[in-house]
Amino acid sequence: MNDFCPINCFDHLELYVGNAKQAALFYAKFFGFTNTAYRGLETGSRKVTSYVMQQGNICFVLSTALSPDHPISQSVLKHGDGVAVIALEVPDAVSAYKETIKRGAMGAIPPTEEEDRDGMLHYAAIHGYGDTLIKFVDRSDYSGVFAPGFERLHYADKSKFVGLHSIDHVVGNVEFGAMEQWVQFFANTMGFSLLVHFDEQAISTEYSALMSKVMQDGTGKIKLPINEPAKGKRKSQIEEYLEYNNGSGVQHIACATNNMIETVVQMRAAGVKFLHIPKTYYENLEKRVGKIDGSIKQLAELGILVDRDEDGYLLQIFTEPVQDRPTLFFEIIERHGAQSFGEGNFKSLFEAIEHEQSLRGNL
Repeated sequence: MNDFCPINCFDHLELYVGNAKQAALFYAKFFGFTNTAYRGLETGSRKVTSYVMQQGNICFVLSTALSPDHPISQSVLKHGDGVAVIALEVPDAVSAYKETIKRGAMGAIPPTEEEDRDGMLHYAAIHGYGDTLIKFVDRSDYSGVFAPGFERLHYADKSKFVGLHSIDHVVGNVEFGAMEQWVQFFANTMGFSLLVHFDEQAISTEYSALMSKVMQDGTGKIKLPINEPAKGKRKSQIEEYLEYNNGSGVQHIACATNNMIETVVQMRAAGVKFLHIPKTYYENLEKRVGKIDGSIKQLAELGILVDRDEDGYLLQIFTEPVQDRPTLFFEIIERHGAQSFGEGNFKSLFEAIEHEQSLRGNL
């Protein structure tokens, strides 16, 4: 089928935050990112300050508005710190915008050009779930550090890296009954296809449940799972997210590593807090998931989960929320052939999340 909206890769994720300077220090210290570019008052940006944080092929942009009436300030007031823009690198931003609009997407930023001595950057954006924007970025005519208006601070310092190399997937939470609408949105406007569907029987505990569908682009590089709450005895993690986020949005970012043990050891040493996994999870683990490389004892000590599908196995671990609102968190994942999302771990993960919810008084 003709790919009317080809995508090269994730370009960056932009997070709107209350204090970008402090957030940049957080992601540098705890997650091993380097601040490679900056815009602010010193560079002539009078309305917004942004820090570009990089590690491997991952790029986060942390932005804060400098006045209370700016849309970024309004977003932070409503949602707290979180992902506001999912930016995708495309070969032609104008074409991506026109093709998606033609198929029903709502425009947010019309095709725009920005130029400096390093060339011309082309971009446009459409509205996604909640207040999230999906931005198309064309870098074919631009060789600068990030974008016009940004100044390079220094090159990425690999000595600070914790081993994260790429964005594996970005998960969105939507209201009850809205998942199918957004599945059709990505299918119709961007040509995505359904990779896998999990129903409330697959993702549930005694108290709560959710449903999830994973959408991916034609190459499989861009995976955007979408969750919605299912009826349960108590408030699910999705309902808690929707309450504190004041609507739909990005629930978590999955970052890939090639050495889970080393990455988690470094992140724990830096102070990152991960969800607690009970030791009973590791009893008879290899009987459940088969032979894996590495020490089960070490996985248990670090709280790393394991799952297997027909293509191989994966390791995964989840942080606690990275801000005071129980909204955005991170997943660290290492794939050994597996293309799935840890279905065998859903129950253990949910129970760990529900334990944290209970401590917050939200279960």
